[in-house]
Amino acid sequence: MRSQLRQLRLLFCALRYGIRLIWLAAPEHHKLHWIVSLAARMRDDERLATHLSSALPRLAPLAGAFAQTLVNKPELAATTLHDAIDAVDHFEEPLTPQQLDAALHAAFGKPPQTIFSWIAPTPSHNGWCEQTHVARLVLPVNGHQMVTVRVLRAKQVQEVDDDAALLCAVARWLERFSGAARKLGLRALAQTLREDLQRRFDLRAQAANLSQTGHHLANDARVLVPDVIWDCCTAQTLTVEHIDTVHVTDLAGLAEHHINVTRVAAHLIEVVTQQAFEHGFFHAAFDARRVAVSIEPQTHGRLIFASAALMTSLSSPEREFFVHGATALFEQDYARLAALHHVAGHVPTHARAEQIEAELRTRSEAHFASDASTRSAGALFHHLLHSVQPFGGEVSPRLAAAQRAFGNAETLARTIHPGVDAWGIASATLMDIAKRDLGPQGWIKRLSQELPHLAQIAPRVPQLIYHFMQHHTHAAHGPNAAQAQAAALEALRREHRRTRALLIACAVTGVLIGVAATLFATPSFSQASRMPDLPAAHAGHFRTASSVQS
Repeated sequence: MRSQLRQLRLLFCALRYGIRLIWLAAPEHHKLHWIVSLAARMRDDERLATHLSSALPRLAPLAGAFAQTLVNKPELAATTLHDAIDAVDHFEEPLTPQQLDAALHAAFGKPPQTIFSWIAPTPSHNGWCEQTHVARLVLPVNGHQMVTVRVLRAKQVQEVDDDAALLCAVARWLERFSGAARKLGLRALAQTLREDLQRRFDLRAQAANLSQTGHHLANDARVLVPDVIWDCCTAQTLTVEHIDTVHVTDLAGLAEHHINVTRVAAHLIEVVTQQAFEHGFFHAAFDARRVAVSIEPQTHGRLIFASAALMTSLSSPEREFFVHGATALFEQDYARLAALHHVAGHVPTHARAEQIEAELRTRSEAHFASDASTRSAGALFHHLLHSVQPFGGEVSPRLAAAQRAFGNAETLARTIHPGVDAWGIASATLMDIAKRDLGPQGWIKRLSQELPHLAQIAPRVPQLIYHFMQHHTHAAHGPNAAQAQAAALEALRREHRRTRALLIACAVTGVLIGVAATLFATPSFSQASRMPDLPAAHAGHFRTASSVQS
């Protein structure tokens, strides 16, 4: 209802002020004739229409650039929108202390003084629809007393959702009248953008994402995910453990705190690669704003992933395709990679493997021919996924998002330390994941995944056997009953002969083993081993007597 009222209001304003502007610009005594003449001249003048179409994007350069990006690369729509939102973060004034107190009171349902003994009046981060404060809990929770509280501005969040709903309505109308809009899938794209915006401001989902990420990286000494204080998390607030950090791109701050930037850059590539292609749960909009480095004594130099607004996951087949496909690409085994594309269903069945192989070779060999210091694994992975497009194929958007996340991590690592060997780190990390996937751990993992299915199938085996026998019984009474009975009898005789031959072979083998054991055994040694210790003379007498008896 709010969205419809907003659409009517915008339409009313456009009609009212647009028509009024034209009316004021017309001559005093010939307004109607002038307006009709203007419309006719605009319709007939092609040069004027061309200039008008080129001038309109200048009136809204951000919208024009965003629309051009959508036309060229629709898969980048969400990333472009969120970059635009991050760019206007500083335009919004932060809440005053009184407004912050009221917002926290509304979120928790009780005075914030009962939860926090102190809250920093100045936000550590001021976003478009949210702001972040450092606070101290009255009572420690899980050993944490200093926390970071993120608070949503409910009014701005509602306005963003209204704008997103308006965007969906405009896209729906454009699809009705424009074939290009229908071809682009503008309505579905707008709906996806609205869902992404809702995820961006869903603090409960962000808390769950942080908790899962922390579980995956709990034993990793290279990275730290702040603990979530669930007792202080609501739909409007997100409370996590506070960690003193310095921004990952603040090279002066890193040097001041004696942090090894070479190690930080290498860890960044390794962690993002393992997060996406081993755990399968990663940041879909990964960039420098979401990474920091700890400067606390206990966790000094560890990467801090404290943002989990836009997370996505890869399925097991997607993860396995990328890991083994990237390994084949690093080994320049294009035939195996083309076969993997066919198995994964990324290309039509009629696409020839040798053509895909040739396309991969054409795109990738230039990277291997370049200098090792300038090689980009992210650019190579782009060819890994998008080389199927000339054949009418495509990969899933989640795989493309994972490749972009890795590319952003590689770019960020080169920004921190230009000499980092991103190519070698990515190759070694992915090959290590592939080895674990094909080794005993991978077998055990797959077996554990199949055991639940076996547990469901095993109790049904007698019933399946009964249905199988019943089916053959019904077939035996059909028109070809004689042939079926003869075939069944012949199969029974064949199995009987095989079983008898197997039993005879087992018996003969057992007899042969027994005879061999009897002939090659040393009874004198076995008997001597059971004799007590005797003098040499008695022992010789005993051997002579035993030989006479035998």
